[in-house]
Amino acid sequence: MERASLAALSPGMPVLFGGDRVTHVSDALAAAFRPGDRLIVVQETGDLLHVPAAAHAVAAAAVTRATSAFGEMGRVADDQVSAFFEAFAARLEADQSWAPIARANADDVAAAKARGRSTTRLVATERMRADMIAGLRAWGAAEPSRGRVLERVDHRGWSVEQVTAPLGPVGFVFEGRPNVFADAAGVLRGGNTVVFRIGSDALGTAQAIVRHALDPALAAAGLPAGACALVESADRAAGWALFSDPRLALAVARGSGEAVAQLGAVARQAGVPVSLHGTGGAWLMADGAADADRFAAAVFNSLDRKACNTLNVCCIVRARADELIPRFLDALHRAGERRGHGCKLHVAEGDEARLPDHWRTARAVVRRATGDVEEPLTETLPSDQLGREWEWEDSPEVSLKIVADLDEAVALFNRLSPRFSASLVSEDPAAHQRFYEALDAAFVGDGMTRWVDGQFALNRPELGLSNWEHGRLLARGGVLSGDSVFTIRTRMRQTDADLGR
Repeated sequence: MERASLAALSPGMPVLFGGDRVTHVSDALAAAFRPGDRLIVVQETGDLLHVPAAAHAVAAAAVTRATSAFGEMGRVADDQVSAFFEAFAARLEADQSWAPIARANADDVAAAKARGRSTTRLVATERMRADMIAGLRAWGAAEPSRGRVLERVDHRGWSVEQVTAPLGPVGFVFEGRPNVFADAAGVLRGGNTVVFRIGSDALGTAQAIVRHALDPALAAAGLPAGACALVESADRAAGWALFSDPRLALAVARGSGEAVAQLGAVARQAGVPVSLHGTGGAWLMADGAADADRFAAAVFNSLDRKACNTLNVCCIVRARADELIPRFLDALHRAGERRGHGCKLHVAEGDEARLPDHWRTARAVVRRATGDVEEPLTETLPSDQLGREWEWEDSPEVSLKIVADLDEAVALFNRLSPRFSASLVSEDPAAHQRFYEALDAAFVGDGMTRWVDGQFALNRPELGLSNWEHGRLLARGGVLSGDSVFTIRTRMRQTDADLGR
């Protein structure tokens, strides 16, 4: 078959995808495409992704560095890996090396605000700094995961062992959160290497972390320079280029739902396994046996800030609605007061009559990424939209649904949510057992929702939290951390020289 390089696109050009469907090149895409550029056709959706030659070159160079470094990691001692984590943590802890990182972050935050972008996860606060340091030191103190014997089978004259081994270069695409370096660097604990591509909002901060903390730590510990490689491009196409590189052993993506799903599709069709978490938002249910004080505390403590495990939907059984709705509204109001910018409620259509008059008629100033906006305090929401995740800034935002019973709440969760996380507040042990058995979720609790976090719950910085939106996971838990990125090698030891078959 004759093959040639794609040098140009023409408006309206048909492009086959999915085996039996056709999409067409837009005028804008045809005009932007240049010789040397690449076109990724997403086979699941027909999306045409334009990857400029420069973005592809930057991503490919980073993967090359990580691949080369992986070849050297087999000669790196576990003590050196521990020394790397300590050196990285020490540099983040030292004010001299943190100062330029903080300045770069301030510039990133100012630029993001000027573009009307969310900055709630972008600001490198002292708490974030402390969490990064603690996470790195936790990896430094962790037991080495490579070379661990999982199983041994003894035969007469010989034996076989199943042994953990490094997986390879791991690619990460993250939203604009500076702390991802501490999370994702954990893959080095198992002898892997990592390629980062961070959201454009945080690129300056990322470059400063690499320059003033990460690269010096690699050098001080004697690790290969490309063991942690940053894709230094603000072009979103660099992420597509990274995930389409078949040299990756695993692709991990965190961020918004559609973008993550698209990245996952790109990686899968390149033959790269993926770990995705795009849609979040936790659910909280209160049944007929709920303790009102415990319920109110769970609501309040699940709304301290916006993250994937923040309370997004609350279901209250109708028999307790008169008592628990006021407690829910009070907790939501107090959560808004704590952040100083009010709150926002969405109530399922048909349930608005259960709210006090003030909540149905009042207006509130809600802080959005673009600034403060006056909106109705409460808006109705079709019940089939309960799966929508609210991405709020400083005004806690949540949906409320009144249900006939716990079975209806579970059915709504299984049908409409990303099947990520849910909690039940109830004093009935049998209800908790039914809830756990019927709920199709990766994370199940009995109080606040914000416990779903690798470092907070398991003392292991997470690379990602997986929901079950696209099906249950195969042989891996919902928390992907550095020490869970490995493959298995099989080693035979023969003591009988005359062994034969």
